[in-house]
Amino acid sequence: MLTAKPTPPLTDDPGDGAQEPEFKPLTREEARQWRASQPGLSLWRLVGVQWLVGLLAAAVAALLTQRASVAVSVLYGAATVAIPSALMAYGLTSSALSRLSSGFAQAALVGFLFWEGVKVLLSVALLAAAVWILPEPNWIGLLIGLVLVLKVYWFGVLLQTRRPVANG
Repeated sequence: MLTAKPTPPLTDDPGDGAQEPEFKPLTREEARQWRASQPGLSLWRLVGVQWLVGLLAAAVAALLTQRASVAVSVLYGAATVAIPSALMAYGLTSSALSRLSSGFAQAALVGFLFWEGVKVLLSVALLAAAVWILPEPNWIGLLIGLVLVLKVYWFGVLLQTRRPVANG
């Protein structure tokens, strides 16, 4: 007769129970040096790249299909992401609310969540308005423009992680 073997516990880590090294907070100078060595990500550069990708996608769509309605739909799909992103970038970097909350982490988080909500609602409203704004909407083209511009976020993150560290 076969006997069942006991399964090892899920936390079979040899380091379990071992003391972790003490946490040592950075000094002001060490924190400043660390911040200076981290690459910065510009929201406005990201918005600019979104518009560039949208315009290029519309131009390619116009060349491939020879139909203006497809190119306009691709551009409109790109705009449903790029316009709200530009508004959010303004809200996070240039608005009076961002200047007031710049020194407070909780207020900055609330500001980010507020502008993210505005961005999502504006995107949904622009998509719903496509029926009235576009004379001949091409839904596949609109979706392609939207998805391409949405992928710019991930492309930006990928480029940012591969950028060499300054002062390092």
